[in-house]
Amino acid sequence: MTQIFHLPENHPQRFQLHNEVHARAPIILKLPVKSSFIAITLSNQEKQQERAHLAKLCERYGVTPPKDDVFHLSATLDSFQIRWEQHTEFSTYAFYVQNNTEDPFTKLALELVPVDWLKKLPGNIIVAAHASIVEASQPSISNIHLISAFFSGNPVIGAEVTGGAAQAFTDFKIHADGFSRFLILDYHLKPGQAGRLLQRLFEIEVYRVMALLAFPIAKQLASALNKTDKQLLMITSTMAKSDCNDGNLLDELTSLAAELENNISIHHYRLSAASAYYHLVEQRIEDLREVRIQGIQTIGEFMKRRLEPAIDTCKTTSNRFSLLSKRINNAGQLLRTRVDISIERQNQALLTSMDLRAKMQLRLQETVEGLSIVAITSYIVSLISSITKAANTSVWFDLDPVLVTGLSIPFVLLFVALAVRRIHKKIHKGNE
Repeated sequence: MTQIFHLPENHPQRFQLHNEVHARAPIILKLPVKSSFIAITLSNQEKQQERAHLAKLCERYGVTPPKDDVFHLSATLDSFQIRWEQHTEFSTYAFYVQNNTEDPFTKLALELVPVDWLKKLPGNIIVAAHASIVEASQPSISNIHLISAFFSGNPVIGAEVTGGAAQAFTDFKIHADGFSRFLILDYHLKPGQAGRLLQRLFEIEVYRVMALLAFPIAKQLASALNKTDKQLLMITSTMAKSDCNDGNLLDELTSLAAELENNISIHHYRLSAASAYYHLVEQRIEDLREVRIQGIQTIGEFMKRRLEPAIDTCKTTSNRFSLLSKRINNAGQLLRTRVDISIERQNQALLTSMDLRAKMQLRLQETVEGLSIVAITSYIVSLISSITKAANTSVWFDLDPVLVTGLSIPFVLLFVALAVRRIHKKIHKGNE
């Protein structure tokens, strides 16, 4: 009997997050089996069209289509099974036909999918592959030379996989029908192992191609990076000269930094994605648990030799972007420091000039103040003279205007000087 506990409410995403580990589970297959796989790159608008198109296929066979928040589907549609997954940049379709005893790469799984529906799939194909899992005891595959015939005589790459339960072969080439091929010899594969093995092989193919999307971009950017490197060298060399124009150099450096940052913004995602996809390729190869077959190159060796140099080129390009950005930033800081020092020197010279002018103005002001004292004294003395003359018209006063005026001059001069001095003291106190 289930015991019910009184607990807090569940987090809104608890069950969705818990069940995420069970999403995209490998399909269970009945051997022998044939499979066709296609990966399609899609824009955001095409992703919506894809869901509507997938719903039409589900309705045709009476299957419930996936909800808008579900990004995978596994279903049986009459004579074949479909597995659909939608990723960030692409979607994958894997079609399986089970208990198929036909020769490898004849009566392919894709032949059972409605032609009219396939023709209207949105997007662009980035990977297309056929795979066959057959019994290892078949006479037509008794040695490596006969296996090579299934790959148009091309050199075969392969190994024992999944602990010796099977051998997987491919040539990593696109054949005349536009598909690459995988041939798996079944020694004692279990249904779950077969599904996981096919899924890993298909993922190796699609992830390696997605990783290589950055390689042409990296090669194109090499010349632009070399040009930026040379321009930066010219700017830093000019900076070392004493008679350089810092303002013009700063403008050139700013323009160069803007151009570099624009390239980083445009291509950063693609270059970073290359490393992420390559890491997934390495993981899937490790999951195969390869054991060498004498005289045949393993999938891991092939990838290390052919794919790793291209990924290293992408990583080097990304690192050069980062290094150049840091160098331009350092050069910019040095140049801005020089400009700031030059501005500070100019400001210091300006302040010195202003200080000298202020002193000159003060001296001139003091001279003017001295003249002002004389002028004020003269004005007051003239007033006293006028007052004395006016008073003499009265019968009570009999003063000599010249004598009174002359005697008043030193007293008036002293009074005015003291008054001006007092005003100066008040002004100084207010400034403090």
